[in-house]
Amino acid sequence: MVDQVEKGSVPSLRMIEVVFALICILFSIFLMIGSVKLGANWTPEGPESGYFPFYIFLMMFISSSAVFYESLFINKKNPDEPFVQKSAFKQVLCILFPGIAFLLGVSLIGIYVSSIIYISVFMIWIGKYAYWKAIFIGLFVGVILYLMFELWFQVPLPHGNWFNPLSMIGVN
Repeated sequence: MVDQVEKGSVPSLRMIEVVFALICILFSIFLMIGSVKLGANWTPEGPESGYFPFYIFLMMFISSSAVFYESLFINKKNPDEPFVQKSAFKQVLCILFPGIAFLLGVSLIGIYVSSIIYISVFMIWIGKYAYWKAIFIGLFVGVILYLMFELWFQVPLPHGNWFNPLSMIGVN
């Protein structure tokens, strides 16, 4: 049985099922409406562009409604069963928030500098590597990414809208 401190600290499995089913129901309704606007009929020439998406999202709506009904009204065996243990939830958050910061960094300072920082910080924080190793590997990966995409493939990746640190060394 789950420890009482662990149990009350995160949402219950039942609540997560209900909330996620509601999100899926609303999402499928929104997409079915969009499919109808595109045209969800069968014409003499064949299906309109929204025909197949409409039925896919209709199936999603039906499935999500069944999950919602079952989790809310039928499956009442253990309403306090936690969705995830507190310790595991902390581990997920240790990856989630830095990942969000990385995505913001890609937009603000570019993918190469953000990658260098992200890799270095994770190696130091999670991997407990020495600072010099983490910074070396982060720089190495950042340089390889730059060479591979910008020079060899000639596919420019985001350099940053707010500030482009690479502009200091002549990279636009």
